[in-house]
Amino acid sequence: MNIMQIMKQAQNIQSKLKTAQSELASMEVVGEAANGAVKIVCDGQGKFKSIKLTAEAINPENPSAVDADSIEMLEDLISTAMNQAAEKASAEMESRMKSATGGLNIPGFPGF
Repeated sequence: MNIMQIMKQAQNIQSKLKTAQSELASMEVVGEAANGAVKIVCDGQGKFKSIKLTAEAINPENPSAVDADSIEMLEDLISTAMNQAAEKASAEMESRMKSATGGLNIPGFPGF
């Protein structure tokens, strides 16, 4: 393989990486806990976008009020959902980066 072919491959990989990063930034991954009572949305790079809480799942008898005894449970649910969303984003980023580089291990890029 000559230097021109290597340069062309490097440019191709760079273009694919830019596309993958753009796609990851615009996608949404959702982490859930307690059958959807807590939903966390992140982008494909793992950056937090939003949180949605469903009061009915936390206090079905009076969804307009969450009692003090539920706070610790709610915190655990939020933590679980956030971790799940981050894990999904990390897996998606790793998959996209590997696809963009043809499986090459490139130091300094996330997911490797």
